[in-house]
Amino acid sequence: MRKVRDILRLALGQGLSRRQVAASLGVPFTTVSDHLRRVSEAGLGWPLPEGMSDADLEAKLFAKPPALPAERRPLPDWHYVHKELRRPGVTLLLLWLEYKQAHPDDGYCYSQFCVHYRAWQGHLDLVMRQEHRAGDKLFVDFPGQRLPIYDRQSGEVAFEAELFVAVLGASNYLYAEAVASQASGSWLTAHVHAFEAMGCLPKVIVPDNLASAVKKAHRYEPDINASYQEMAAHYGVAVIPARRRKPRDKAKVENGVLLAERWVLARLRNRRSYSLAEANAAIDELVAWLNDRPFKKMPGSRRQLFEELERPVMAPLPATRYSYGAWKTGVKVNIDYHIEDTAYHHYYSVPYQLVGQRVDVRTGTATVEVFHSGRRVASHLRSFVPGRHTTDPAHMPDSHRRHAEWTPSRVIAWAEKTGPSTAALAKEIMATRTHPEQGYRSCLGIIRLGERYGTERLEAASARALAARALSYRSVESILSHGLDSQPLGARPVRSHPRHQNLRGPEYYR
Repeated sequence: MRKVRDILRLALGQGLSRRQVAASLGVPFTTVSDHLRRVSEAGLGWPLPEGMSDADLEAKLFAKPPALPAERRPLPDWHYVHKELRRPGVTLLLLWLEYKQAHPDDGYCYSQFCVHYRAWQGHLDLVMRQEHRAGDKLFVDFPGQRLPIYDRQSGEVAFEAELFVAVLGASNYLYAEAVASQASGSWLTAHVHAFEAMGCLPKVIVPDNLASAVKKAHRYEPDINASYQEMAAHYGVAVIPARRRKPRDKAKVENGVLLAERWVLARLRNRRSYSLAEANAAIDELVAWLNDRPFKKMPGSRRQLFEELERPVMAPLPATRYSYGAWKTGVKVNIDYHIEDTAYHHYYSVPYQLVGQRVDVRTGTATVEVFHSGRRVASHLRSFVPGRHTTDPAHMPDSHRRHAEWTPSRVIAWAEKTGPSTAALAKEIMATRTHPEQGYRSCLGIIRLGERYGTERLEAASARALAARALSYRSVESILSHGLDSQPLGARPVRSHPRHQNLRGPEYYR
């Protein structure tokens, strides 16, 4: 209050003008005028009454306004409002709608609701707008907030779904869908659903630089993901990713993401979904309401602008739907002329001439296709059995193909041409091996012994080898070379130990 006393002393005591007082004390002219007005209204002069303290002078000049009458309308819990506003997507308008549902007759209107809240705590909302040509661009992105999907039995969160958001530039028409993850399959499937929901196609898709869209970001020539590029080629649209650290390139989708967070995710914050289908049914309802909601500062709605401006100039959908396929480039063909599906560790053949070369592999939901120099060289039905091989005989060398044609039944059938004992011996040899193929060479060698010794001798040798359980090529060859095949088999002698005094016998243990 020292400045107030100095103003009164100079202006009233010494008769200086207000501008002179302001220049002398270094205070604004308006402050000098305001203080002199307050002194006049309080009936004071200079000198001030003896004994008036600074607190008394302040009370005279800056008296508090009279208290407002007691509020009769129900007030919201501002602490709850302030806490809810800190949650993603929640706005004053949404909280006011919930407040009005609780107090439909005596609640505040929206403007007074905001005034009272700002009196308790300030709030600011900034919006940036851009102009876009009709039917030109579709902006796509994932917001940071996720939607929890609960397990129906345990009640715990099973996983958190991502929200795919697509916004048309001119009309702000919005599409949103909950997907399992940001992986390429979910990303591309959401695009297909967005196109089908709109029933038409834009000229350009503008994604962010996420891995499912852009393999390598670049200011001038970004490397688009192969599956994403294939999908764009199928629908005849271009992909132009937003530049890194250039928020204005994707301002439209950021605004759409903000709307989706406020009017979709925020309104579902207290609702539990137990599947993606259940979550998407609720999302479709809210998105339809949002697209039909009238604009505040211009006539019409998002849907109306879409139907009037964008749909007539957008391209129609193709006759066939895009089928997702994951691309893997630069896959080296193994020495066994197979490539691996790393997702399920199943192996698929390619022409053996490509051993050691690099190929491109497209893995779809039902097929696996292999391309070399842009030409398809192999196609297989997809198998989900790990550790197994899917082999096209046409891809094999002639020597491998002839070997692969042998089966246990074929080997046994060839041995039967010699005789039943030879066939039985071949069957026993393959049965005792861990894999029947491990006995092929032994069986074929035994059959070929018939060319040297004759089929009759081979049949007799096979019978003796079976009786002696000598199940090998060397045993049969030894029988034939030593002439044992001509000797009768005879009865197998029964061996017994001779009795002697060291044998205790059963009586010893009684």
